[in-house]
Amino acid sequence: MLNKISDLYSKSNAISSAKKLVLASAADEHSLDAVFEAHKKNIITPILVGDKQGITNICKNKGYNLNNIELIDIKDKIEAVKTSVKLVKEGKAEILMKGNVPTATLLRGVLNDEYGLKSGHLLSHFALFELKNYHKLIGLTDVAMNIAPNLKEKAGIITNAVNYMLKIGYKKPKVAVIGAVEVVNEKMQATIDAAILSKMNNRNQIKNCIIDGPLAFDNAMSKESAKHKGIISEVAGDADLLMMPNIETGNVLYKSFAFSGARLAAVILGATAPIVLTSRSDSEETKLNSIVLAAIS
Repeated sequence: MLNKISDLYSKSNAISSAKKLVLASAADEHSLDAVFEAHKKNIITPILVGDKQGITNICKNKGYNLNNIELIDIKDKIEAVKTSVKLVKEGKAEILMKGNVPTATLLRGVLNDEYGLKSGHLLSHFALFELKNYHKLIGLTDVAMNIAPNLKEKAGIITNAVNYMLKIGYKKPKVAVIGAVEVVNEKMQATIDAAILSKMNNRNQIKNCIIDGPLAFDNAMSKESAKHKGIISEVAGDADLLMMPNIETGNVLYKSFAFSGARLAAVILGATAPIVLTSRSDSEETKLNSIVLAAIS
């Protein structure tokens, strides 16, 4: 079990050698801040792909030393993405990170049939939050990739997150499938899906975790709330992962956590390598935390 974001850094200390990270369209000040801090901590070795002059100017202004840093000069952002993705595809880098390039452009490269990073799995977003009033890190999925996932897609999203959590040290993550209520209501598809996902887990169709749902958010996060509702569950009040019903609900909760001052880390899963795809509004700390989360898998 991971209790704090700092636990990710403790795990990174056990990495035998720094992971190679390629920053696509690297002329981006905030991304470079996080990358060089991670490099300083010997978590990653960066490969910078993009406009050499722009990258050099930023690094000069920030005092970053480019000696012994591989820098590939490509001004066109689409070509920079293509080269970055191919480096991961060819095993020359282990983590892909978004720089100064639209998300859609990066994902088109990731999903390219010729040189992309398809694995046969659905791409999904996974975040870990350190909340002031929760006793351990809480995972959140999916808040950024899948708009209105159906049952099959929800199973894939859970599998992505659980498999990654196992890689970073969890034993058997407890998954709360979130709905507006904690009972099945035939007029609320999210509650029906949650009940089916729970039964699929019981029948070993979704493995290596414990799934319960539907659970309302308060029941998933508070044992007292679950007790008050008469809910008997291994997951209620002790969830490791919240599976959200749709992107709107997930995105609002993600940003509410962030707005409240929670520390966080996030990656895109389902490709052949983890992808650090943070937004412009994310802090340098969040970008750095996300690099660490990608590196410890």
